[in-house]
Amino acid sequence: MTTTTRAAPGDLVAALRLPVWNTLSARAEALRRDLPPRPAAPAGHFAWLRSLTPEQARDAALLDHLDALCGHLDGKPALGYAPDDPLPEAALEAAEGFNPQLTALITRFRAARDAESADRSARAEGP
Repeated sequence: MTTTTRAAPGDLVAALRLPVWNTLSARAEALRRDLPPRPAAPAGHFAWLRSLTPEQARDAALLDHLDALCGHLDGKPALGYAPDDPLPEAALEAAEGFNPQLTALITRFRAARDAESADRSARAEGP
């Protein structure tokens, strides 16, 4: 008889947080280097946004998104994500495809998360 071991989603969250953060952070830094310097003051930031080309504006929006996700993974909840969600799906999607090992680990995490959710649903329905 063969037994299979399923990794618990919580264990995979711990294994995924830093590599996902590293990937998102690297992507954000690449965008930051390609964009003109962004002023910190709100008025300067607004003028900066208006000066960007459409492609740069898309990159700036992605940069803001990646920065928010990095902050969330670092314990500073981002707007639009549950504060108790340690690894939002948006972070997984943004990190996927840049590193084969990380992408494989993300796939394992999703499978474990889905299996745990299905188990919870089956227990809730009962016999």
